Amino acid sequence: MRNQIAAANWKMNLTFQQGEKLLNNILNADIKLKEHQRTIFAVPFPYLLMTRSEVEEEKNYSVAAQNCYHKKNGAFTGEVSAEMLHSIAIPYCVIGHSERREYFNETNTQLADKLNLCLDYFITPIFCCGEPLSIREAETQNQFVETQLKESLFHLSPEQLKKIIIAYEPIWAIGTGRTATTAQAQEMHAHIRSTLAKQYNPQVADEISILYGGSVKANNARELFSCPDVDGGLVGGASLIAEDFIKIIEALK
Repeated sequence: MRNQIAAANWKMNLTFQQGEKLLNNILNADIKLKEHQRTIFAVPFPYLLMTRSEVEEEKNYSVAAQNCYHKKNGAFTGEVSAEMLHSIAIPYCVIGHSERREYFNETNTQLADKLNLCLDYFITPIFCCGEPLSIREAETQNQFVETQLKESLFHLSPEQLKKIIIAYEPIWAIGTGRTATTAQAQEMHAHIRSTLAKQYNPQVADEISILYGGSVKANNARELFSCPDVDGGLVGGASLIAEDFIKIIEALK
């Protein structure tokens, strides 16, 4: 079975003390993850070492950075490199989140560079893709997501691709009052897997975990995760509430 993953994206939320308390509350729930299950906390840069320390004794719990820069090093004040993350033993990094694309104008080409650097430094990228409302309304979401995959991922070898986690974000269903159905989630996840199978091969595509990032909550996680091509979730707001995120972890296949 593919790895089933509950990934928490704290975004720019919580003080250090609040984050520490949240982690302790979740870890104290004593959830025993199975061999194929993972919980990953994508936390702000100042909390990476604290989070790594909290989870390093826990089986199948880990930590991720929320971003890295697309250059190896240099005069880029305020940025953080993949090499820096590797030097403090951070094993995962979120790449291309919809908010990074929208607010910081990150391009598919830049994201390809970030993926390369992460892989160079033995960091597993959690690569985000997904369409905005205008694309969904025009019913061109499949082509849009295919382009994201093609321009950011398709230069990778099959072995490199198998080291990546993909997260699908229906941007039009996040904080808009619109809701993506379970069927819509499964449809796009299946399309992503089919696109990877055509470019590489079905065996490679079948090994890659694809997470759903469209407002996963405690009350819809089990239904979403039951879809054959949905391998867990990249969770925003609900990951900031211990009780809710615990239920999401428990909903993993």
